[in-house]
Amino acid sequence: MGNSSLSLDHTSGSGFESKRVFLFGKIEMELKLVPGNSAGTVTAYFLSSKGPLHDEIDFEFLGNLSGDPYTLHTNIFAHGKGDKEQQFKLWFDPTEDFHKYSILWNQNNIIFYVDDTPIRNFKNNEAIGLPFPNSQAMKIYSSLWDADDWATRGGLVKTDWTKAPFTASYRNFNADICCLCSGSNGGWINQALNSTEQEKMRMVQENFMIYNYCTDFQRFPQGLPQECSIA
Repeated sequence: MGNSSLSLDHTSGSGFESKRVFLFGKIEMELKLVPGNSAGTVTAYFLSSKGPLHDEIDFEFLGNLSGDPYTLHTNIFAHGKGDKEQQFKLWFDPTEDFHKYSILWNQNNIIFYVDDTPIRNFKNNEAIGLPFPNSQAMKIYSSLWDADDWATRGGLVKTDWTKAPFTASYRNFNADICCLCSGSNGGWINQALNSTEQEKMRMVQENFMIYNYCTDFQRFPQGLPQECSIA
């Protein structure tokens, strides 16, 4: 993919999807997000399978009022069930320049990266009965759409259509994917975070994470999801 863009106005949004489906991969793309008053808009970049019990791996960038930071929203669906959100405030202005957002998905881990810095690692815990996306082939999707019922301050700030069209830009897409993976797939098929990467992720989460479903006792009064107690 060369330089390209998605646009949103009051009549329609836009998006794209990959032609191929795949089971596991390392996907990278550089994005420059909607500048100025982007409140109510969501720029989404995600992997998804089809069907009611679908799997999904999400990057979603929630728009803002001018001068306020974007919220980076991440989520994972396994066998149709999501509710695994973590949110971050980025340590740079994602509208001023392109930055790389990557997803590594293999049989043991789902790792989210921002400019090659890991921000989240979701591990395969099927051994104790927890679902993990590893059996349904996915496509790559991206979209720019109106979500002013929830995207900015929980829907309190609505989309200002006088600022339309809203435009997000893309470049340097790269996907190393497979359907029948082997150890020859660039090393990522068995990749996990090393100690240095784990420390970088810990620092990002300590300084820039603003929501973690694994600490939301009000949302889960009967007890946090089981994976939250696993290191």
